[in-house]
Order: sequence, then C-alpha cells, then structure tokens
Amino acid sequence: MAAITKRVMAGVAAKVMVFCLALVPLALLISDILTGSVGPDPGQAITERLGLTAFQILLLTLLITPLKKLTGWSGWLRYRRMLGLFVFFYASLHILAFLQLLLGWGDLWATFTKRPYLVMGAAAFVLMLPLALTSTKGMMRRLGRGWKPLHRLIYPAAGLVWVHFLWQARSDITEMVVYGVVLFVLLGLRVYWSGLSSLIPLRRG
Repeated sequence: MAAITKRVMAGVAAKVMVFCLALVPLALLISDILTGSVGPDPGQAITERLGLTAFQILLLTLLITPLKKLTGWSGWLRYRRMLGLFVFFYASLHILAFLQLLLGWGDLWATFTKRPYLVMGAAAFVLMLPLALTSTKGMMRRLGRGWKPLHRLIYPAAGLVWVHFLWQARSDITEMVVYGVVLFVLLGLRVYWSGLSSLIPLRRG
C-alpha cells in the first residue's frame, strides 16, 4: 500500500512539475513586459513569443509517442493531454494578443483577405478547438473509438501552424526550416511505425 501511495505521489509531483515548466515561457514574457525588455515593438514581440511557444509545445506533444516507442516507458503518455491543453492556451493568448495589440477588432476580415498566413493560423486554431473541447476523460468515454480519429486533427493543424509561421517570416527563415525538419521527422516516425493512415483525421482504424 505504501509503495502504491508513493508512486501516486511521485506521479502527481511529476505532473505539477510539467505544469509549472509549461508556464515558464509565460512567466518570462510577463517579466520582460514589466521590465520593458520586450524590444522596440512590444505588441509584435508579445504576439510572436506566445505563438512560437504554442508551436514549440505542440512539437513536444508530438514527441510523446516517439519517446514512448524509443524508451519503452508508457509514462510519457501521462503528460500529453496537459501539453495539448497548453498548446491551446498559448494559441488562444497568441490570437488575443494579435487582435488586441496589432490588428484591432474592427479590421479582421480585411486583414484576412490580405494576409494568407493568417488564414493558415486561423485554420489551425479551428482544428485544435475540438481537441481542446474533447480532452477530458468524460469526452473520451462518450466518443469511444471515435476519439482517436478526431484527435488526429493535430497533424494537419501542426502543418498549418508551420506554414503560418513560415509565410510571415520576413527574411531569415532558418528557424522555421529547423522547426519544419523537426515536424517532418516526427510525422515520418509515426508513418514508419503506424502507417500513413495514422495521420488521417476522422478515419477509423
């Protein structure tokens, strides 16, 4: 009994640690805002950092299954849902910052028609919305076998996010190329282990 309690406490402590680590980028951003260290264009810097954090955590989420496969430890799966919700959290902050600090709430449609990269980002967010709404254990039970096919929407969403950032890069696209390679490798590993059909959303089997 004591051993089980100890394992449970260790698991809770690990989740708390992951939760706190996922909040570190936000804490650093708030610190930079309060100290005036976000650069000459604060609105742009805040928006970009929130969006990039969402993309980085998304990649970490996709890394969970390869880690499980390579290490043989299924414990990695305990953190996937939390990381996925943090992706949505930072993506939501990214959109709010863009609307509040850069665009304003009145010129949304006109801006969309002029900036295709915004369409990519909005499409990615729309794909992630049902994932966030169905992330609870209750929704997993209700959806049953349909839950996994639905959550494969994360794969096209990840591709759209990458295109979103790549298209808005002004001159140096090196960073986005690196992220693209990482994404390609992660998706390639999934195809290698589970087949191409494992990337297709809403398809059972």
